[in-house]
Amino acid sequence: MDKESVLKKYHAYLVLEKSLSPNTVEAYERDILYFLNYLDDAHLDFLTIERIHLSDFMVELCEMGLQARSQARIVSGIKSFYRFLLYDECIKNDPTEMLEVPEIGFRLPEVLTVEEIDQIVCAIDLSKPEGHRNRAIIETLYGSGLRVSELVGLKISNIYFEQKYMKVEGKGSKQRLVPISDEAEKQIKLWMLNRTLLPIKRGEEDYLFLNRRGGHLTRVMIFTIIKRLAAEVGIKKNISPHTFRHSFATHLLENGANLRAIQQLLGHESIMTTEIYTHVDVKLLRKEIISKHPRNNV
Repeated sequence: MDKESVLKKYHAYLVLEKSLSPNTVEAYERDILYFLNYLDDAHLDFLTIERIHLSDFMVELCEMGLQARSQARIVSGIKSFYRFLLYDECIKNDPTEMLEVPEIGFRLPEVLTVEEIDQIVCAIDLSKPEGHRNRAIIETLYGSGLRVSELVGLKISNIYFEQKYMKVEGKGSKQRLVPISDEAEKQIKLWMLNRTLLPIKRGEEDYLFLNRRGGHLTRVMIFTIIKRLAAEVGIKKNISPHTFRHSFATHLLENGANLRAIQQLLGHESIMTTEIYTHVDVKLLRKEIISKHPRNNV
């Protein structure tokens, strides 16, 4: 179904049937357009997305540092849009039905422990053609804190093994240099040996991570890989590719890394955004108080 014609019908629906003010209609349409552009970047069809894709989008909003009110407005607009699609019989099921409007901000993804990450890594079958690729994906996400969009767009020509850095393109086409961990470097090199056996499509030659048909992986494919591995080892947490980025930052902070350094590694323009993501676990805080507060050392 043509997106432009759907948006025109949605505009009429908001004005004529919902009788919303011009300012409200403009705000709804602006938020929906942002959401649809996000889906286009992720190669997703707005008519076939699922709840899990909406969760990924909400994480994206968090990373932008949006206030709860802004998040709630966007969620309300998306829910309105999909109620219209259901009403107009463009879709049969509403993926936003269980999507909650944030009250104090959308809850960030849960952090994986180092042990849980090790379990996921150990679950990868390296005897399969995609084994080293999947291992390299996990090590790169967790070892360098990349966004999933940065991971799928990672080019071989932007990896500098001798300097142990890679150049990634973040939001707004802004580039930054990110260190490669020793383990990520090792797994990437092993994957590149297997990669040479693929029938690589024209135009895809420089992408690091490819599917079995020789095309570069999509965000959804990365999500599926991670979900499957977590299920295999019995991890019940609701994780996504972003969980590894969040775990990367949290574990660095817990081990004494400087917040400004973490900001640079994550590619955040504002330190406030980094503070949102690099929360310290309550148990760690309690341990610090017990061990370092003078009243507890009498």
